[in-house]
Amino acid sequence: MASHNSFSARERFGVQFVELARRWRRALDHSLAQTGLTDATWAPLIRLHELGDGVQQKELALRVGLRESSLVRLLDILEQGALIERRADEADRRAKLIFITPAGRNSVAKIRKVLAHVETDILVDLSDQEIESMLQAFANIGKRIQPILDDSEQRS
Repeated sequence: MASHNSFSARERFGVQFVELARRWRRALDHSLAQTGLTDATWAPLIRLHELGDGVQQKELALRVGLRESSLVRLLDILEQGALIERRADEADRRAKLIFITPAGRNSVAKIRKVLAHVETDILVDLSDQEIESMLQAFANIGKRIQPILDDSEQRS
């Protein structure tokens, strides 16, 4: 078995990034268990809150990184919990717009409080500048990932 030193940082990046992301999500899931929401449901709720009310399901799916069919099931759960509501888009009757309810906003506040605590602990020894640099790198990587995803969606 080769040591990690035999691979360049570029060659190690993707595998380490995926593993870190999984561990990060497990840590958040563990901490968020008290809110009664799973990662699958709290992530779309947080993203919707960031984007603002009236987002189309298609747009939310894109922003969360899910196929629209997968997101629909999660939105069903959130709607059953009275955390969101779906309304017909007046401009496009086939499309649905997503809105956060007052109960959903309360959940977002609880989730953000837990996330802030966990992330403060995890990021304790990183400067704001280091974090900002990583966020910029993530944004750059995300721009390159999207065309690959769009291409695979067109082929399926």
